[in-house]
Amino acid sequence: MHWLCALLLSLGLPMIAPAQTPTVRIGVLGIFHTQHLTLAADPAGELLVSAAGQRIFLRGGSSCSLLHIRSAGASLLLSCGGSEVRATQMRASGRNQQATELVIAVPGKIKRRYFGVLDLKVADGELVPIVTMDRETAVASVVQAETAPGTPLEALKAQAIVSRSYLVAGGGRHSNFDFCDLTHCQFLREPPAADSPAAAAAALTRDLVLTFDEKPVTAMFTRSCSGHTRALAEIGLPQTAYPYFSVLCDVCYKNPVRWTRNVSRDDAALLLRGEMGRLAVDRVLGWNAVPSNNFIAHEQDGKVMLEGTGQGHGLGLCQRGARGMAQHGSDFREILEHYFPNTQLKVLLSVPESEFH
Repeated sequence: MHWLCALLLSLGLPMIAPAQTPTVRIGVLGIFHTQHLTLAADPAGELLVSAAGQRIFLRGGSSCSLLHIRSAGASLLLSCGGSEVRATQMRASGRNQQATELVIAVPGKIKRRYFGVLDLKVADGELVPIVTMDRETAVASVVQAETAPGTPLEALKAQAIVSRSYLVAGGGRHSNFDFCDLTHCQFLREPPAADSPAAAAAALTRDLVLTFDEKPVTAMFTRSCSGHTRALAEIGLPQTAYPYFSVLCDVCYKNPVRWTRNVSRDDAALLLRGEMGRLAVDRVLGWNAVPSNNFIAHEQDGKVMLEGTGQGHGLGLCQRGARGMAQHGSDFREILEHYFPNTQLKVLLSVPESEFH
């Protein structure tokens, strides 16, 4: 292990001890508030389901290939191949309890593939599926879900580091799991193909995180700023350990994304609260009802017309600006230095600190 330390130091990459284990627990499909899920193995694989002291094997083509899971009061009702099991919780993994391919579906609505270990329980009558996955798998999945097709590799690498930094430092927003799969945390879908640009971006930046005062930053990103990224106080949010700075974004400054919306007077009053007010309006009217906090307002025909620029809260990495910088030759380091002033890139060690003495 000493050779790894020497290599990293020779590359000019400082190291910090891990802030958490290299797996993350992500609550998935919670937006559906469902009482019925199905679970299947990858067509070429096998799943071991453990519940109430019993073991169920799911195999494609067998009499038990698709497990139906329903909430029944505070319990789970599992049915497959004519058999039923009632339990308070269950776990699905590979035969040796390792991470494996999982296919989880909300019948009639959505089906998604994950690579990890599934834990499932009931809370307030709803199923709560939690996938524990390798942190790097989560990073690649977020990069795939959160970036536009055709994004240059250097911008994808910057996104991977931002997303990894958030996964390392940004937990604690949920009681049952570390993160959700929505933009409330970071949007996460299926893991990308091994030869995809998203997977390459995660692999090429493995274990790299943004730090400030020697600690990982809960790094934020926005789809497009309005020409300047925002400081927390500008959008009514409390100060965090990293003092987000307002920096010029040349791409969005010269050619901002423009939008117009009509809202009620009550909703316009909510928007005076900054980002929390915008989210409150979007939660009711839809997540694109008010795209950003950068707008001017005037009354028209009994409603309030908003004329704005940008998409998202405007904090941290501007994805549109990062794409532009990469297209003009900037590498991921230059992109991150621009959008996160006064931070350092460091390697997050994934081994016990004792091995480095």
